[in-house]
Amino acid sequence: MKWTTMWGNAQSKVIPQPATYAKDLTLRYPIFVPFDGTKIRITLDNYCVNEKIKIDSVLISKGNELSDKQSNDFKYLTFNNKKQVEIDNNSYVISDELNIDLKANEYLIVNIYLKEYTNLTGGVDIIGPLSKGYFGYGNQSEFIKLDINKSKSTSWVYFLSNIDIYTDDNNKALVCFGDSITSQDWPDYMLLHLRENNINNISVIRKAVSGTRILRQYECITYQSYGLKGENRFIHEVSSVKNAKYVIVQHGINDIIHPVGENINIFRPMSDLPTANELFDGIKYYKECSDKLKLEFIVGTLLPIYNWRTYAPFREKLKNEFNELLLNNYETIDFQNEIGIEKEGIWYFKDECDSGDHLHPSKKAYKLMGDLAANYIIKKECHK
Repeated sequence: MKWTTMWGNAQSKVIPQPATYAKDLTLRYPIFVPFDGTKIRITLDNYCVNEKIKIDSVLISKGNELSDKQSNDFKYLTFNNKKQVEIDNNSYVISDELNIDLKANEYLIVNIYLKEYTNLTGGVDIIGPLSKGYFGYGNQSEFIKLDINKSKSTSWVYFLSNIDIYTDDNNKALVCFGDSITSQDWPDYMLLHLRENNINNISVIRKAVSGTRILRQYECITYQSYGLKGENRFIHEVSSVKNAKYVIVQHGINDIIHPVGENINIFRPMSDLPTANELFDGIKYYKECSDKLKLEFIVGTLLPIYNWRTYAPFREKLKNEFNELLLNNYETIDFQNEIGIEKEGIWYFKDECDSGDHLHPSKKAYKLMGDLAANYIIKKECHK
C-alpha cells in the first residue's frame, strides 16, 4: 500500500471581480474515485494568494454521482488535530490522514466552509465529464443536498489542490500539464477511456490553467487568471503529485497567439513573441524537471489556430516549427493530426472538431484527444 494522488488541479487566480472576499460560504466538490483505498489526505493550496487565509472546516462524505448530493456519513478532516486551519500566503497545508473505506467508481464529496471573510482570488477553472463544483450561502456542509435557493454550480475550484489515497502498490498517477486546452475536457475523457479498456490502476491528474504561457506571465489584474509562467508552475504543481509515473505536457499556444503589439493591447507587446527554439527551451526545462522527478515525459502537439482572432501566417509558421521540434525530439502524442487536417502548410480543424472560436476543440474533438492519449498510455502499459 502507498499514497497516490487520485485527483488534483493547478492553482491560479480567478477572473477579477469587484469583490475579492467572501464569508459564510460553503464550497462543495464531487470527486471521482479511480481506485479502492483505506484512507485519504487532502492538500489546500494558497500558492497564488498574497494573504493568509482561514478555512473553518473541511467535511467529507460519499456520493454516487457527479452532483451535490452526498450521504450522511460525515467526517471532518483535521489539520494538526484541529478542524480550523490557517494557510500562509503563497503556501499550502496537508490534512491529517483520515481513515475511510473508498471504492473505485464512487464519489468523494468535499465540503469547504469559509466562516470569516476570506480572500477568494485563488482558484482555477476546470470543466469536463468528471468535473463539477458548487457553492452555497451559509454553512451547508452537512446538508444532503445544497439548498436549491441558496446554491449554484461553478466550474471554479478554490484552494483544493490534491487528494491522495492510500491504495494498492500497483496504482499510480499520470499528470496532464497545460493551459485552457487541458483545463477543459480531454483529461477526463482520457481517464474514462483508460477505464473502458480495463486500465483501472491509473489516475489522471489535471494541472492546467487557462491562458498560461511557457515563457511569460502577466502581472496585471486584467489577466491575473492567466496565471504563472511555466518556470513558476511546473515544479510546484507536478512535484506535488504522489506516486506519479507519467507527465503529458500540451503547452505553448498562448505564447504564440497572445502578443499583438502595445498599440492594440498595452499588456501584450510583440516583444513577448518567442521563437520556436525559445519555446522549445521551455519544453527542455519541463523535461529536465521531469527527469529529476523520475517521470516519463510525453508532449502533445499544439492544435490548429486558423481564423482565431489573432491568427496570422507568421503564427501558423511558428506553431508548425514548434510542433516539428516536438515530434523530432520527444515522445509525442500528435493531437493536431488527430483533430486537424493540413492543406498547403495551414492546419484546420476537421469537421465538427472546432468549438466555434477556432482555438478550442469541440466536445467531440476533446473526446478524440482523450481517447488518443489513453491509447498511447495503454500501448506503453501493455508492452511492459
